[in-house]
Amino acid sequence: MADYYELLGVSRDADADDIKRAYRKLALKYHPDRNNGSKEAEERFKEVTQAYDVLRDPDKRRVYDQYGAEGLRGGPAGGGFGPFDFSDAIDVFMRDFGGFGGLGDLFGQQGRRSTGPRKGQSLKVRLPITLKEVVTGTERTLKVSVLDPCDRCEGSGAEPGTSVTTCSTCSGSGEERVMMQGLMGRMVTVQPCRRCRGEGRVIEQPCTRCHGEGRSRAQREVTVEVPPGVSSENYITLRGEGSVGPQGGPRGDVLVLIEVEDDPRFVRDEADLLTEKPITFSQAVLGADVQVATVDSRVKLTVPAGIQSGTVMRLRGQGLPELQGRGRGDLLVRVLVYTPQSLSDEQRRLFNELAELEDEAPERVERNDDKGFWSRVREAFSGR
Repeated sequence: MADYYELLGVSRDADADDIKRAYRKLALKYHPDRNNGSKEAEERFKEVTQAYDVLRDPDKRRVYDQYGAEGLRGGPAGGGFGPFDFSDAIDVFMRDFGGFGGLGDLFGQQGRRSTGPRKGQSLKVRLPITLKEVVTGTERTLKVSVLDPCDRCEGSGAEPGTSVTTCSTCSGSGEERVMMQGLMGRMVTVQPCRRCRGEGRVIEQPCTRCHGEGRSRAQREVTVEVPPGVSSENYITLRGEGSVGPQGGPRGDVLVLIEVEDDPRFVRDEADLLTEKPITFSQAVLGADVQVATVDSRVKLTVPAGIQSGTVMRLRGQGLPELQGRGRGDLLVRVLVYTPQSLSDEQRRLFNELAELEDEAPERVERNDDKGFWSRVREAFSGR
């Protein structure tokens, strides 16, 4: 396996925030849900998640830096880090970047079910929302295609006038014990009953409409409340709003996967927003108060005299709300000095006069920008 730092694209002295930010970007890129189940993307997702899970933990990272991956598998320093599979990767991703519940259901990880009527399968619905709705939150009513109880047999799966009987093979337990002869002697295994398939009951005369399923297709309206601050990797679980299970089983869930639509005015970095504001040459030289667009309004930005093109200014609290109401991000404004492409005769005359009076430009210009954010701003805008 490649070096963990190289997998995440971070330096060996990267801090926890840099590691988390790099992993989040790669995990969203390679998540199988966004790659039509691609095995290659799944493997890549597993690799970057394993790298993140090691480097985010100070103890594991210290062992890895000293002994490499072998040290984590029980080498000179121990470490107790066993095999890492895809389910482990999903658990790590959902632990640190998950939604609002139902983690196993989202990726089809079902636990061992109990006997009796099975719960209906969870349904996935994608919900596009705007960046403005991320700020305010929103409530939506969605139509979903579900399986409802059959109106002929009322969900029992049995033809009206007939009954559902207890399975005689397993006596209603849904399980049967099978004796097997192995190298170590006789062994007893427990498996779902072959006659009733683990249901614990048998339909002797299935319903002619639903053929014993107890379900038929229908349209159902569900209401979902989207809180402020969500992002595209979040989802909301609507418990008991999905399809009914076969033969009267309880309803499954509806999983609403959030998809935040791109806003061409902004680049999003978690709760921070990055935008650009062109200003004139005179505004850059003399300073000015200009209006900058936020997601849902406009705010004043005071541009200091002598600002250099490319300088990043921060408007605190003008970004997006953080999920679960922990605060609000900032709006980072990259100021760009606009150079006009055509001049009137009067403007050209004045610029010629200025050219005779102004000093030569220095070899290097120090920008008074936000040093801590500049690398992130440059990276974000480079992909636009």
